[in-house]
Amino acid sequence: MSHVVVVRTLVRDPVALAATCARLGLEQPVQGKAQLFAGEAEGLIVQLPGWQYPAVFNAATGEAKFDTYEGHWGDQKELDRLLQAYAVEKAKIEARKAGHSCTEQFLGDGSIKLTIQVGAGGGA
Repeated sequence: MSHVVVVRTLVRDPVALAATCARLGLEQPVQGKAQLFAGEAEGLIVQLPGWQYPAVFNAATGEAKFDTYEGHWGDQKELDRLLQAYAVEKAKIEARKAGHSCTEQFLGDGSIKLTIQVGAGGGA
């Protein structure tokens, strides 16, 4: 039986965020304070490609702070790509913890189909 799931992503897992950055070829997130245009933000700091200011994730709340100035200081697509990859990495981590295997399929519309084989262990 298959199920379609829609995921609303809150970034709460530093390990999954680090795996996401590795997956996307980004520098590893750093815990600290970052200067945004309108003040400081504290959390896991990720510098996205072409962004003037970093995205900062509070792992305790899942909240993301960033400033793109409606695309002038950074393309929203880069954050969307990070959040999509984070959702995949987090799901894979949790599936493997439960002893399941995972496979990914990249679809033509830019989405990712993640198939979790229950009880199959290991997997990619």
